[in-house]
Amino acid sequence: MAVRRHHKALYLGLISAATTLHHLDQILAHSIVTGYHPDLITATALLRRVSDLGGTAAAPRALRLFSSVPDPDLFLLNVLLRSLPPSTALPLLSSLPRHHPHLRPNTFTYAAVASAASNHPEAAPPLHARIIVDGFSNDLFVASSLADLYLNSSQVSLAEKVFDGIPDPDTVLWNTLISGLVRNCSFSRAASVFQRMVASNSARFDSTTLAVVLPAAAELQDPNLGTLVHCLGIKLGLASPPHVVTGLISMYSKCGDIPAAEFLFEEIEYPDLIAYNAMISGYSINGHIESSVGLFKELLVSGGGRPNSSTMVGLIPVFNPFGYELLARSIHGFAVKAGFDVNSAVSTALTTVYCRLNEMEAARRAFDSMPEKSMASWNAMISGYAQNGLTATAISLFREMQACNLRPNQITVTSMLSACAQLGALTMGKWVHQIIAEEDLELNVFVSTALVDMYAKCGSIAEARSIFDDMEEKNVVSWNAMISAYGIHGRGLESLKLFEAMRSASVAPTGVTFLSVLCACSHGGLVEEGRAIFESMKREHGVEPGPEHYASMVDLLGRAGRLGEALEFIKTTPESAGAGVWGALLGACMIHKESELARYAARKLFELEPENPGYYVLLSNIHSSKRNYLEAAMVRQDAKNRKLAKTPGCTLIEVGDAVHTFTAGDRSHPQSTAIHSLLEKLTGKIIEAGYRAETEAALYDVEEEEKEQMVKVHSERLAIAFGLISTSPGTDIRIIKNLRVCLDCHQATKFISKITQRVIVVRDATRFHHFRDGVCSCGDYW
Repeated sequence: MAVRRHHKALYLGLISAATTLHHLDQILAHSIVTGYHPDLITATALLRRVSDLGGTAAAPRALRLFSSVPDPDLFLLNVLLRSLPPSTALPLLSSLPRHHPHLRPNTFTYAAVASAASNHPEAAPPLHARIIVDGFSNDLFVASSLADLYLNSSQVSLAEKVFDGIPDPDTVLWNTLISGLVRNCSFSRAASVFQRMVASNSARFDSTTLAVVLPAAAELQDPNLGTLVHCLGIKLGLASPPHVVTGLISMYSKCGDIPAAEFLFEEIEYPDLIAYNAMISGYSINGHIESSVGLFKELLVSGGGRPNSSTMVGLIPVFNPFGYELLARSIHGFAVKAGFDVNSAVSTALTTVYCRLNEMEAARRAFDSMPEKSMASWNAMISGYAQNGLTATAISLFREMQACNLRPNQITVTSMLSACAQLGALTMGKWVHQIIAEEDLELNVFVSTALVDMYAKCGSIAEARSIFDDMEEKNVVSWNAMISAYGIHGRGLESLKLFEAMRSASVAPTGVTFLSVLCACSHGGLVEEGRAIFESMKREHGVEPGPEHYASMVDLLGRAGRLGEALEFIKTTPESAGAGVWGALLGACMIHKESELARYAARKLFELEPENPGYYVLLSNIHSSKRNYLEAAMVRQDAKNRKLAKTPGCTLIEVGDAVHTFTAGDRSHPQSTAIHSLLEKLTGKIIEAGYRAETEAALYDVEEEEKEQMVKVHSERLAIAFGLISTSPGTDIRIIKNLRVCLDCHQATKFISKITQRVIVVRDATRFHHFRDGVCSCGDYW
C-alpha cells in the first residue's frame, strides 16, 4: 500500500511538472508498463493536464485516455467534458446510458459542457434541450451556466427565458443576467432586471450586483438609477469596495456630475490605477481636457501605478476633440512609444477621435494597424464613415466585417441604418432590419429610432410610423425623428398632431423638436400654426430660439408668399441669427420670382458669407426666370471671378443591392443607350399628354428649343428612366437628388407617373415628393 501511495505521489508530481503532451504520453506509457494504470486519480490528473496543454485540439487524446479507464467516475467524466468541443461532448452525453449506465450527469456535468461551448453559440439549443430532457432546467447552477452561454453568443432573449424559468433565482443568477445584458449593450433591459431584483423580496444583493449594474446606469446616462444603486450600496454596506467606488465614479462622470465623481475619488486615501483611469476618463468625457491631462501627469509621478491601455483610452479626447487635434496626435505618439497602439481599445479610441476630426485617412491607418480588431473597432470605423458622409464605404466595410464571420451588435446596425438613411438605400436598410431580426438583437430605443429614421428617409413613412408605434420605450430623439419624418414628407398636420401627443406623454420638447415642427409647417403651408409654435418656444417651454429657428420662420412666411412679413420678421431677429434668415428669404424670392427683394437679400448674404456659391446660383436663377439674362450672367461671372464652384447636381437610385448615380447629361452608365432611348420616348408621350417644358429652369440666354434639350437630360430624369427599365412593372421607383428638384423635372415627373402607372418617390435636399397618377404629394408647394 505504501509503495502504491509512493507511485501515486510520483506520477502526480510528474504530471503537474509536464510541459508538453509528449511528456504526458511518456508518463502514461510508464504507468501502463508498470501496471499502475488505470488508476482513477492519476487518470483524472492526466486528463486535466492534457486539456490544459492541448486545449480542444487534444480532444482525441482525452477521449482515448477516458476510454482506457474501465470504470470511470462522474468527476472524470466532467473533466473530460470540459475539455471537449460541443460537437463531441453532446453526443458523448447522449451515449452515456449505453456505454456507462452507472454514470448519471449532475449539475457540474452540464456546467462543464456549457463552459466548453462558450465560443460555440450553435451548441446552446441542443444543450438546452438535453438539460430539459434530463430534468435539470430548474437547477440554479445549470441555469446560470446556460444563461451565460446564451449571453456570450448575444442570444439575449433566450437567456432571459432561461432566467424566467427559475422560480427563485439566486444572487449569482441575477448577477449573471445583468452582467450579460450589459456586455450585450442591452442597458435598458439590464436596468429593468435590476429593478425587478430590487422589487423581489427574496433576492440578496452583493457588491458584484452593484458593480455590474452601474455601467448600465452610466451608458443610459440615468442619474436616478445610478443614485438608487449608490443609496442601496450605502444602506447595505456594499458601497465601499474599490470596484464599486470606481463604478460609481464612472457612472457619475457619464451622467455629467463631475463634482460627485471628484468627491468619491478624493475620498480614496490611496487611489489605484483603476480609480485614476475612471477619473481621467470622466474629465475627458465631460470636456475637462486640461483636468484629464493634469490627472494623468499626477498619475505618472504618484506611484498609483503605470499607465495602461485603459488610461490611454480615457485620456484620448474622443468626446470633445475639436481644438485638441495636437493633443490627440501627441497621445497617439505616446501610445506608440509605450507599445499601447497595438491594443485594440486604444486603436479604437484613436480611430474614433480621428473620425470625429474628419481625418479619415489617419482613422483608417489606425484601424488597419490593429493586429486584432474587436467589435468596437469595426463599429468605430463603420460609424466614422457613415457620420462623415462616406456611406458607400461604410456599407462596404460592413460587408467586409460580415465576411470575417463577426456578428454585428446594436451599435453596428445603428451606424448601418444611418448610412442607409443618408443614401436612401431602402433595400439595404431592409436587409439590415432583417439582420437585426436574425441575430435577435435587442430593439432598444437607439436601434428602433434608427429604424424609424431610415424608413422615413428612404420614403416609407408608413413603415416608420409602425415601428414608432411599436416602441415600448421612446425618448425625445424618437419623437423628434417621427415628427421630422412627417415634415419632410409634407404631412404638416400629422407632425403637429404628433407634437401634441409628445407633450401629452410629458416628454419635454427640445430645440430640435421645434425645428422639426416648424419645417413641417413650412412645407405644409401652415403659417399661423407655425407662428404659434415659434412663439411658444421660449414662453411655454423655456427653449431659446437659435439661428435655425429664425431661418425656419422666414422660410415659413416666404414660401407662403408673405415676403414683406418675412422681411419685417428678419428685422426683429438678433444679429446672431446670421446668414440663414437672408438665405431663406432669397430662396422664397426664387419661388415667387421677386427679383428686387432678391437683390437686397443677396447683398446681405454676400456681406455675411461671400464665399458661399449657392447664393450666387439662386440670384442668377431668379434673374434668368425674369429673363434678365445680362444680370444673370453678371452674377455668374462674379462667382466665377471669386473661383466659387456650384455643387454639381446628381441623383441616386438603388436597384437590387447596387446604388447608381447620375449627373445631368450623363452617358457613362453601362446602360446609357437604353436609358436615353427610353427618355426620348417618354418625353414624346408626356408632351402628347400635355407636358410643356418649364424653360425658366434653364439658366442661359439660349433659344427655347435648346433650353428644352438641356432640361430633359437632368439627372433625376435619367435615374427615373433607369428605374423604369430595371424594375418590374408596378414597382415603386425611389430616387434621391442632392439639390432641390427643379420646376421642370417636378412637372415632368408628374406626367411620367401618370403614363407609366408607377409611384415615383423623389427625395431632394429639402423634402420628399410622392408622385402618383400625375399628382405630387406636395401639391406643388415646396
